[in-house]
Amino acid sequence: MANPVFDAVRSMMAIRDYQQKPIPADVVTRIVDAGRLTASASNQQEWHFVVVREPENLRALGSLVRTGPYIAKSVLAIVVAYEKDSHTGVSDCSRAIQSMLLTAWAEGVGSNWTGFGGLEGVRNKVRLPDRYEVLAVLPLGYPARPVKGSKKRKSLSEVASAERFGTPLA
Repeated sequence: MANPVFDAVRSMMAIRDYQQKPIPADVVTRIVDAGRLTASASNQQEWHFVVVREPENLRALGSLVRTGPYIAKSVLAIVVAYEKDSHTGVSDCSRAIQSMLLTAWAEGVGSNWTGFGGLEGVRNKVRLPDRYEVLAVLPLGYPARPVKGSKKRKSLSEVASAERFGTPLA
């Protein structure tokens, strides 16, 4: 039985080079909405997403995120932040990020998680209030080249057990 969600998980690759082709507004809205609709602890939704489209601002983000200079070449980026006093903000935003990445991939849009902490400059650039901490910046765009890759993952038997460690998962 085909499962489009599993197919997206199975096939999604990190994309760091993008076409300069605009992403339609409805697709962008769907991607951000996937983050908003993600479950959060006690339904607190202590997150905020800032969509950045201006090339000058994308270049600035690329210079502010040590692990994501290629943000500068994307057609848009989503800054993902959580409320600093939230005990579950990192977890909830991580879940929202995965939802957005998978939704983007299903639309033919590539991305990658960039940054993880130490993003005060990004927070200031997008003028998030002091109560927020930026977790990540997600550059987005249509892949510059056809995606032909295979994931190098451990086998299922190496990472999963049944009932207790070491019992094969049938």
